[in-house]
Amino acid sequence: MTLAEEIRERSGEDINACYQCHKCSGGCPLTFVSDLPLSGVIRALQLGLRDVVLASRLVWLCSGCRTCYERCPNGIDGTRVIDALKVMAKEEDRVEDLPVAAFHDAFLGMVRRFGRAYELGMMAQYKLRTGTFTQDVPMGLRMMARRKLRLVPSLAAGRRDLARLFREGVRYRKRRAGGELA
Repeated sequence: MTLAEEIRERSGEDINACYQCHKCSGGCPLTFVSDLPLSGVIRALQLGLRDVVLASRLVWLCSGCRTCYERCPNGIDGTRVIDALKVMAKEEDRVEDLPVAAFHDAFLGMVRRFGRAYELGMMAQYKLRTGTFTQDVPMGLRMMARRKLRLVPSLAAGRRDLARLFREGVRYRKRRAGGELA
């Protein structure tokens, strides 16, 4: 299976439809801080350059704003491609030591556990992973005083369904790693 086919299977996006008009990169608010623009990531995927793509900072910097999707004349959702690359990077233990990767893990951990984001728990996990314990304490205290942070998480009504989706994703990745879906 080619890298482009793997991305299509994982994200549902046909990156071979991209003809490099660069409209996605022209609208991306993070192109200026990334090592590769989204059009460069997609071209590297088309060429099968797995190492280049999984080492790209854009994988972890993408904010998911979907501007790329809105601008793409072929309807390619770059956010879905980047999400698939995040999963691949984690599976292959190629996660850069970036604070945004720690934030991503903390966010998903809270969603997996409670069915929604629990901000105080998420920030506690993030702070532990990055070692930036006191950096935001004054702001956190102000947010708590204004009741913007809950001390106790609220549970989402559909959290069991969401937990099942997380479990199915893990089972899928394990089967795929064992070669059953290749």
